[in-house]
Amino acid sequence: MSDKQKILIVDDDPDIVEAMKVVLESRKYDVSVAGSGEEGLALAKSVRPNLIILDVMMETGSKGFEVSRKLNADEDLMKVPILMVTAIKEKTGIGFSHESGDDAWLPVDEYVEKPLKPGELIKKVEALLKKNPA
Repeated sequence: MSDKQKILIVDDDPDIVEAMKVVLESRKYDVSVAGSGEEGLALAKSVRPNLIILDVMMETGSKGFEVSRKLNADEDLMKVPILMVTAIKEKTGIGFSHESGDDAWLPVDEYVEKPLKPGELIKKVEALLKKNPA
């Protein structure tokens, strides 16, 4: 059995996924990938990740919202930290933050805007894993 911490990336953009996967695997994380919200939910249940990186806009413009709520409602997955990645602000001008109370309807631990620099990705991942060690 591996001692590596498991990270699940749920995103339908293969270029973004590959970039994040390379960065995370270089830091010795065990990375699983799902290309859709439903695949992500199923994989989360089987893999039991330590952290989930979740895109907002996948099959639909709000699929990430739906997935985050389903993860939060699942007794086995509700404590897994979620790092939500989004390009919504760039595309619509609308952003998210815990300060504005968005976590009341969007249960994630942290938000980051795409494109994400490798150093910022590692910093966010490490901070969330320290806050919620599994």
